[in-house]
Amino acid sequence: MSVEEGRKAPDFTAATDGGKKLKLSDLRGKPVVLYFYPKDDTPGCTTEACGFRDSAPDFKKLKAQVIGVSKDSVARHDKFKAKYELNFPLVSDEDGKICEKYGTWIEKSLYGRKYMGIDRATFLIDKAGVVRKIWHKVKVAGHVDEVQAALKAL
Repeated sequence: MSVEEGRKAPDFTAATDGGKKLKLSDLRGKPVVLYFYPKDDTPGCTTEACGFRDSAPDFKKLKAQVIGVSKDSVARHDKFKAKYELNFPLVSDEDGKICEKYGTWIEKSLYGRKYMGIDRATFLIDKAGVVRKIWHKVKVAGHVDEVQAALKAL
């Protein structure tokens, strides 16, 4: 399944860091930045997470909730969040069902070797639960600024 701009974001309920549960539809009424990343505590993923962390005051002014999603376990998310003092929830999608719903579980290639992995992607969801902007194959540099600009334009 793949998500399209202008359509409702697929709902999900999943475990987050700290042993909590998050249901996407419970966040209706405020914009949501849902970003998918390959793995906790790797260079690109850490840079991206810290970018969202450092921009938290700007997202708060826009009344937006940032949520990170990867296939890492809740325990791994807890360590990653504590190490970098991340100030937003990290969803554990160990079974890959959320990635499947959002079309971010894709075939990748590294040095000619093909494997399955998470497409670094971000979905901007408006307060009514409709996907307004999608970024696939995200390049980390400047991405947080792009997301903020799109959020301001909502």
